[in-house]
Amino acid sequence: MTDTAPTPALPDGQALATLIAGKLCHDFISPAGAISSGLDLLKDPTAQDMRDDAMGLIEASSKKMIALVNFARVAFGAATSAERFSGAELGVLVTGLTEGGRATLDWAVTEGTYSKPQARALVNLAYLTMAALPSGGTATVRTHIASDGIVIEGRAEGPRARLKGEAVAGLAGQPLTEGLPGQWIQPYWLWLTARDAGGALDVQTEEGRVSLTARMPN
Repeated sequence: MTDTAPTPALPDGQALATLIAGKLCHDFISPAGAISSGLDLLKDPTAQDMRDDAMGLIEASSKKMIALVNFARVAFGAATSAERFSGAELGVLVTGLTEGGRATLDWAVTEGTYSKPQARALVNLAYLTMAALPSGGTATVRTHIASDGIVIEGRAEGPRARLKGEAVAGLAGQPLTEGLPGQWIQPYWLWLTARDAGGALDVQTEEGRVSLTARMPN
């Protein structure tokens, strides 16, 4: 008789909140730590020749922190007073978080407004499309109106376009069996967002290309 390991369960509400909180803390710690380092340099009387460098570090890190917070409010909760978001303002959120990376973002989202679930799916899908290009390339994000809602498409094209194993599992709504929870939770959150809204998520991968498509009802 062969023993088989039990299949890991998908996280419940509390476990899901813990994983998301862990990811956000991981994302925030880098710019927060850089701001602290810059302030330490400003206070150090022996490092006054580095004052301009310290101010530059604080400014860049503050900008990154603000971009992370603004993105997270929509991507993980839409905790804003707005009930709908324009394509342009969602593009600003994604651009603010991903600028400076190796990949180029082509934001081809149609004009109009998006509900909170649609906006949540859109920004997460855009971020994951960019993340599929660790060595650079072009991430094209577009939307179009369908008879039953909105179709959100992300296409990552580059020499090493790929999805990590954790992301593949999360995008399929499968539990994490190995790898890093922080690499799994956002793809799973995108899948969960589409499913809970009554939509669907499709993932296609081939050499040099990753395609993510979310179908979200009105």
